[in-house]
Amino acid sequence: MQVSFVDNKEQLNQICHDFSHSEFLAVDTEFFRQTTYYSILALIQICDGKNIAIIDPVAINDLTPLMELLYNPDITKVLHSARQDMEIFYHLNNSLPEPLFDTQVAAALLGFGEQIGYAALVKQLLNVELDKSQTRTDWLKRPLSQKQITYAADDVRYLAKLYPVQKDKLLQLGRLSWLENDFNFLSDNSTYAPSPETIWRKTKGVNRLKKQKLAILKRLAAWREELAIAQNRPRRRVMSDDCLIGLASNPPANSFELIETPGLNREFLQYHSKAILSLIEQGLQTSDKDCPTLPPIIKLSQHEEALADSLMAIVHLAANDNQISPQCLCSRKEVNALIKGQQDLNILSGWRNELAGKTLVKFLSGQSHLGCTSGHLEIK
Repeated sequence: MQVSFVDNKEQLNQICHDFSHSEFLAVDTEFFRQTTYYSILALIQICDGKNIAIIDPVAINDLTPLMELLYNPDITKVLHSARQDMEIFYHLNNSLPEPLFDTQVAAALLGFGEQIGYAALVKQLLNVELDKSQTRTDWLKRPLSQKQITYAADDVRYLAKLYPVQKDKLLQLGRLSWLENDFNFLSDNSTYAPSPETIWRKTKGVNRLKKQKLAILKRLAAWREELAIAQNRPRRRVMSDDCLIGLASNPPANSFELIETPGLNREFLQYHSKAILSLIEQGLQTSDKDCPTLPPIIKLSQHEEALADSLMAIVHLAANDNQISPQCLCSRKEVNALIKGQQDLNILSGWRNELAGKTLVKFLSGQSHLGCTSGHLEIK
């Protein structure tokens, strides 16, 4: 395939015109995110199966022609492990390109295991060994070496070859439509929109807190997230999770106690001590009924544990029948939740429901049972 390095507006216009009638485009990005809240886009690679364009957004200020190409609803965008790339596009455009095909998601349905890496999938499906030497390269540094450009090109060169192979296999198995829910989720704006009000749930150590201490954490975590967004800094560089948990666990009563909190320096507190203390006070005054709560820890009785074992056996049978790994279908945690009556579960939606979810529900309702014939477990 011919590889073009595109670093000016004229080249970009031409390459976007050339690709405008493509049935699909393999897409990948290279980015830097060590010191910022939002990823800094360093490269965009696209391939139509015949030609490859390595587009330099550092050199080109106006990417409008590229955005029009990527957001063309008549062109399928093919990515591998799409979430980080899609997050970048969401930040650039406040919307997402679609339709989408994720080769990592598709690989799970074809028996290649859950969350398989790009290089491993290329090796297993195309028998090509990819160069991994540039994995940790600084993609913002210019000029790029020929080795870096080749590495970046390979990220879409073989992605464009994976797509038709996977699509054909899925069509043969009658499973292509089963991926619709997964791809819709990846193309949903809400998947990537920052959520200061719910970010507290992801704080390391949150399970140690209850009631008003959770209320403090929720307020502080939202404030930290908003500050990180406003300053375009990683949230951990604004304030660490350990510091948030420390403030919520042992809330300081005044600025003197606040200064003693590990992880907070005096310069930071000169600007933010009043806000922090105010949020802590609001959390302390929150009534019990208004305090945030964590999802209950699911504890099964001995009888329910035995039932969960049976359900996991059904999951393994379904995985074996369809030549995929059980982990791609359902985890033990989901099985436990299903026993407790939860319905908003992956196993009960999309292709997972088709392969195993419906069978699990049928078994739980007593409409089927496990049996053994000639040493083989089966559902009857």
